Amino acid sequence: MTSILVLHGPNLNLLGTREPEIYGATTLPEIDAGLRDQGAAAGAQVRCLQSNHEGALIDALQQAATNGTHAVVFNAGGFTHTSVALRDAIVACGLPVIEVHLSNVAAREEFRRVSLIAPVVVGSIAGFGRDSYRLGLEAALAVLRRTD
Repeated sequence: MTSILVLHGPNLNLLGTREPEIYGATTLPEIDAGLRDQGAAAGAQVRCLQSNHEGALIDALQQAATNGTHAVVFNAGGFTHTSVALRDAIVACGLPVIEVHLSNVAAREEFRRVSLIAPVVVGSIAGFGRDSYRLGLEAALAVLRRTD
């Protein structure tokens, strides 16, 4: 069975209450439940993990490389713009990684417009609210089905 890891970075545990005008009113458990259902409908197992700690996210990427995970959907939150270590972990894991963001980071503050992980992921999806995750999971499954 296809296994997809969904990683959520710092502060995403506050979804539903944190700046709902930017991030929406949907909670992280609601997003995770929807992704698990979406994955099951596609014949895939979806595991979700949120951490406010950079090292825990790095550990998860390293473990994904050896535990049967096939792809990763990753919202690195604020670490997107600051973490060379996460960028390196994405490269090291050797798995296809899809970057997702709830908001359109290109239309926000200047410092949010640079993603250190964008150059090493398969692709990025941003600005579609909770649907960014749904689209990210669809993209991960499509990448795994590719035969060309």
